[in-house]
Amino acid sequence: MPSWLLILVVGIVLLIFGIAVEAAQFLIWLGIIVLVVSLILGLVGRGRGSRV
Repeated sequence: MPSWLLILVVGIVLLIFGIAVEAAQFLIWLGIIVLVVSLILGLVGRGRGSRV
């Protein structure tokens, strides 16, 4: 499993958990940050893979 996909799954889980538990609103932001980072890593990985 690629690392960016693993990070994406973790981000989605944190996002869902953060929405489910309103008291832990920082999890929503953490989930969003992890999702953005995983999307960037995915795009960079695809760009690097297509050049080889």
